[in-house]
Parts: sequence; C-alpha cells; structure tokens
Amino acid sequence: MIVMIVGAMLIYGTLDMPKWADPNAPAALHVSPRYIEKTLEETATPNVVTSVLADYRGYDTLGETSVIFTAGISCILLLRKKKRENSGGR
Repeated sequence: MIVMIVGAMLIYGTLDMPKWADPNAPAALHVSPRYIEKTLEETATPNVVTSVLADYRGYDTLGETSVIFTAGISCILLLRKKKRENSGGR
C-alpha cells in the first residue's frame, strides 16, 4: 500500500514538469544560454560539456565519481576469492 501511495505521489509530482525537449522550458531559456555564452570567458574551456562537468559542477562530479569508485572497490572486496591456508591434515 505504501509503495502505491509513493508511486502515485511521484507521478503526480511529474505532471507539472515541462514536456521533453520543450524549447520554452526554464532550463532551455535561462540556464543553457548562460552556459553557452559565458563558458569560454569564465572557464577558458572551449567545450561546453567539459566546462559544465569540470568547472561549474566540479564538486558534484567528484562526489559522483567517489561513489562509483567506492561501489567498485566494495564489489571487488566482496567477490574476491580468498586463499585457503593449509590447515593441517585437510
């Protein structure tokens, strides 16, 4: 029952979102043009995607990378084969 209620709330929350690839969405009208116009001036990086990921959202990208690295190391540690020690007569 709780899953159904949470699912309904999530669907209700998405009803107010702009349509996919809407050119009049707030992100397309305000955020994207600013990055496109100011990225070379503020970051000295000619590639807009690289400047957003590395310069504007650097700490966020570092956090995401840390989570993926930690998950990978955890999987390696959990799935590794342990060496058996020679325990006498066995």
